[in-house]
Amino acid sequence: MYKVFVNEKRLSISKSPIPIEKNLPYEETTTLEIAIDLLENTSTSEINIYGENLEQIWEELTGMLRVVEAAGGIVFNQENKILFIHRLGRWDLPKGKIEPEESLENAALRELEEETGLAELILEEFVNTTFHIYKEKKQGKEERILKATHWFKMTYVGQKEPIPQTEEGITKVEWKTQTEINDEVLPNTFKNIKLILSEVFAI
Repeated sequence: MYKVFVNEKRLSISKSPIPIEKNLPYEETTTLEIAIDLLENTSTSEINIYGENLEQIWEELTGMLRVVEAAGGIVFNQENKILFIHRLGRWDLPKGKIEPEESLENAALRELEEETGLAELILEEFVNTTFHIYKEKKQGKEERILKATHWFKMTYVGQKEPIPQTEEGITKVEWKTQTEINDEVLPNTFKNIKLILSEVFAI
């Protein structure tokens, strides 16, 4: 199953119906267009598109959107706290767009250093990729973007205090305990972040 978030609402792509608000059988690309439009413009909170050939449906989706790839990290310190950034009023994990010819791993490490000022990082393992769709204005026209963010688990072995990259709109960088994540981060973050955190804690 694929999970994509549209305005913080979930679009699933699976092989069969699932117990959620709305299920649509896949027929052609218009099914995808209808689903995205419903999530963007109505109160519909989640939609599942189902069909036998998952990969074909996914290829149709990626073919109708501009795909932007990014990479980021879930960073633990020696006290088992996780590093979060605060930007645009929400808690987030450090991440950023991949540069041309750059590997996913190098992009994740570079973005971590740029956004938090921390360099002594050990990249441990790939966790998963999250997806969300948003709109971007380009030459007066709106374009839908599918952002694919590749996440890596990392460990920070240094002693420096993190420094927020203020020019990127980051106002705070803080280490959070599990209790602080539950109390402060999860009520004020994105569903993609909740999803990737749930997968990290399941590793």
